[in-house]
Amino acid sequence: MPKFYARRRLSLLAALTGLIASVGLFNGPTASAALPTPVSAATARTYLASLTVATEDRTGYDRDLFNHWITISGTCNTRETVLKRDGTNVVTSSACAATSGSWYSVYDGATWTAASDLDIDHLVPLAEAWDSGADSWSSATRQAFANDLTRPQLIAVTDNVNQSKSDQDPAEWMPSVTSYACTYVRAWVQVKYYYDLSIDSAEKTKLSSVLSGC
Repeated sequence: MPKFYARRRLSLLAALTGLIASVGLFNGPTASAALPTPVSAATARTYLASLTVATEDRTGYDRDLFNHWITISGTCNTRETVLKRDGTNVVTSSACAATSGSWYSVYDGATWTAASDLDIDHLVPLAEAWDSGADSWSSATRQAFANDLTRPQLIAVTDNVNQSKSDQDPAEWMPSVTSYACTYVRAWVQVKYYYDLSIDSAEKTKLSSVLSGC
């Protein structure tokens, strides 16, 4: 089962640094920090060592078994909530649809001004979760996984990049922006650990390799 039940001058300089960083001058596009911050590399390595290694099994998978894009607040569903979170100067309609804004896709380094150019990626894909243990979950747990805004599991990225990733794990696909690799695998391991999902041997090898350089 998921581990649901189981972080005078110098002061002025620090304040100024924080202010500049908050407007993105030190950290780049603000959307790049929108994903909930994953655990540290050291913690990720500890988590990885505890994950069960098993062969994946796709038998019986159906995306509809994961009730996704549920209502989060008012008229806003999960997709709309992530678009608002991950974008800059996002304006929405009364129905919560994003009508304008700017989004930076950390996977490929592209910036978009139309929400239609973005997909909301399940960092650990739904099919990958199914292969790794979600086939035994309740419908409620699968819904929680598909709409998880607390763990680093959902992020707005370029639509065709997300489609290219599809249901592949890090042994098969990684973001083309190599500087994002550490963040990506730390997030991947955290989500798998939290939900008590297994990994296959090639996946573990790739995760270990990336984390060793983080």
